[in-house]
Amino acid sequence: MAEEGTIVRKKIQATDLMNKIMADYFYGLNEAATSGTKKIAWCTSVGPAELLRAMGFDVYFPENHAALLGATRLSTDMIPEANAIGYSPDICSYLTSDIGAYLKGVTPLAKAYPGIDAIPRPDLLVFNTNQCRDVQDWLAWYARELSVPCIGITSPKSINDVTNPLIDDVARQMEALIPTLAAISGARFDMDRLRETVALSRECTELWRQVLETATASPAPLTFFDGTIHMGPAVVLRGTREAIDYYKVLLAELEQRVTEGVAAVEGESLRIYWEGMPVWGRLRQHSELFAGLKTNVLASTYCSSWIFPSFDAKDPIRSMAKAYLELFIVRSDAYKETYLREMLQKFRIDGIIYHDAKTCPCNSNSRYGLPQRLEAATGIPSLVISGDLNDLRCVSDEQTRTNVEAFIEQLEEGK
Repeated sequence: MAEEGTIVRKKIQATDLMNKIMADYFYGLNEAATSGTKKIAWCTSVGPAELLRAMGFDVYFPENHAALLGATRLSTDMIPEANAIGYSPDICSYLTSDIGAYLKGVTPLAKAYPGIDAIPRPDLLVFNTNQCRDVQDWLAWYARELSVPCIGITSPKSINDVTNPLIDDVARQMEALIPTLAAISGARFDMDRLRETVALSRECTELWRQVLETATASPAPLTFFDGTIHMGPAVVLRGTREAIDYYKVLLAELEQRVTEGVAAVEGESLRIYWEGMPVWGRLRQHSELFAGLKTNVLASTYCSSWIFPSFDAKDPIRSMAKAYLELFIVRSDAYKETYLREMLQKFRIDGIIYHDAKTCPCNSNSRYGLPQRLEAATGIPSLVISGDLNDLRCVSDEQTRTNVEAFIEQLEEGK
């Protein structure tokens, strides 16, 4: 087994630019909220953000805030606040940490961005249940707490094929949102503006795909842990020129790394696929654990969830409906197995790690035999680690390290 040595973590130079773009985004939201110059819509992360932007809203994503709570390791202290008002510790820890933080008057934005004291108060809450029911319950709580309208889209689950009747259903639901959006924003619906916004999202998603696929190179120029950070603009700024401009810079840097053979993990000897949510409060620790073992976790379903090839400015609403129905989390196990087999081949993967997140069953794909079926079909070994996206009480660092080290040793012996 490879011994852990000096850990060399290659900094992506574009990170400084990304930090500025994200700061501008949050300061812009804060200005809109405090001055009342623009209406603010909260939107679930894979909700109809393009439609909201086209209607003149500034868009805030509670899941992004929840991930920040996890990454700053504040979430575990916030979750009991939500538990105390009736939200189970077994449900989404994004939901419970975010609501708990609101109840305690805490936000990581205040420390990261001086002058921001609170999350931006919404004028409207918009959900899409393509991820899970929790996002609807999450925004419904804020609707009651803040007396703000809450509207959204109810999506089907376990889809094998994205068929025309399904697309028609979701497209009609999107169209039904427009009168409420217009009434609150004070702006009429402009199809040309929506076309422009969808075109921007399409360009953003294509650049993000190219960024992630630089990891098909050997050695790979970035890691999954890099991806969880650099996907920020694809999540909160899709539909804007800023996101596109950023990914052009990032892509150029990574392509230069590929040309020069620069590895994100020095001495890369094994290539790992991460299936499931990150453990936000352990990003650095996990990154250093794998790097020390000369192993690059270089591809994931999670980061690829913001690739939407079906966006089409010629038919914006219907293409949005199709794009958001194609999301991995919405699909059947049969589809997921086929998708994962293709990803394992594309990235030349040696092993798969499944994160069984305690409070995120919809994004944990290790509970119904999928790892065993996939390993039987591909011969690629897998490891299931128990943990959670935000609730660090569900995480055992010692057990994770022991299991990962044993898994890496197994992979090395099998090469």
